[in-house]
Amino acid sequence: MKGFLAALAGIAGIAWFRRRKAVQPDPAEELKAKLAQAREAADDRDEFEAGEKPVDEVPDDVDTRRRDVHDRARAAMDDLSSDS
Repeated sequence: MKGFLAALAGIAGIAWFRRRKAVQPDPAEELKAKLAQAREAADDRDEFEAGEKPVDEVPDDVDTRRRDVHDRARAAMDDLSSDS
């Protein structure tokens, strides 16, 4: 009886292992899908970088940069308060 139960448990375990393994997707297909998404995202790079300033156009002086940031923040706060 113990041998029968052991064999039955073994068969059930093998069936479970095969079913679990068959359900998992192919890692190669997942990688291909990720690479395709990355290629599509690379095409958007020019559009994304269009709003950025090139390094040579950024002011070198820290005080000038700080003043510019504060001016933009004040302008944004004024816009928000005028919308109310």
